[in-house]
Amino acid sequence: MQKRLLLLGLALPFAFAGAASAKDLNVVASFTVLADVVHQVGGDKVKVTSLVQPNGDPHEFQPSPADAKHLKAADVVFVSGEGLEGWMDRLISASGYQGKPVTVSEGVSLHKMEEDGKTVTDPHVWNSPVNVKVWVKNIEAALKAADPEDAAVFTANADAYQKKLDAMNTYAHQKIDTIPEDRRKVLTSHDAFGYFGAEYKVKFLSPLGVSTETEASAANVAKLIDQIKSEGVKTYFFENSNDPRLVKQVAKATGATSGGELYVESLSKKDGPASTYEKMFRFNVDQLSSAMQKNS
Repeated sequence: MQKRLLLLGLALPFAFAGAASAKDLNVVASFTVLADVVHQVGGDKVKVTSLVQPNGDPHEFQPSPADAKHLKAADVVFVSGEGLEGWMDRLISASGYQGKPVTVSEGVSLHKMEEDGKTVTDPHVWNSPVNVKVWVKNIEAALKAADPEDAAVFTANADAYQKKLDAMNTYAHQKIDTIPEDRRKVLTSHDAFGYFGAEYKVKFLSPLGVSTETEASAANVAKLIDQIKSEGVKTYFFENSNDPRLVKQVAKATGATSGGELYVESLSKKDGPASTYEKMFRFNVDQLSSAMQKNS
């Protein structure tokens, strides 16, 4: 008996050492919307850090030395891609990160548009949950490659979240499809709802293009004001992650009233109405559908 107890006593430290050696994946995501989706797939097997903070603008983000440290220590790095994170290459060079970021938008059917005489890609793919289903597949595959032992966990989480995305898409169609198409028009700060507009047949008007780094010319603003008046757009929205002054000026010139705030490319803080991607999307759907009902 004593011998058995002695053997057990010797074995226990090794058992605990083995448990302690297992560690969660250290994951970095470029911005909060993506960080939340990664967390939904990774669950308690990942520790996710978002470089851009809640209410932050991923277009104009300026990385800090702390961000470089997070990146260098990461097991996996996720970006949305398609020009959203123009600062990422510089951050990788500064950090010494040796890996290659996973571009989660790979496989999404992308929209091209004309802007100031150039053809640009709309990077705001997440504003349609149909596209986020592609994100989930790419995230699942990357996490499995980094941590094969927990592959079953990632698959189960991904499958459950895909069902949530389907439910979100259904919810949006139920709220918007009943609104006559000639009323589905909204004024927003910048052109970030292209994928939402295509999926739910909503027309978005904005003084700025796909990036908040662009500037609106006086001629384009005047043209937009005339268009808003002629099309009877009654409501404008500002965005949580960028300066609302320009859209408010346009609204004042057209008589449009404020529908409040939309969460377009950044989540709110935890105590806000858009602390997860699911909450953000449903909140935006509710705000937009209510506003469009008022259009003539």
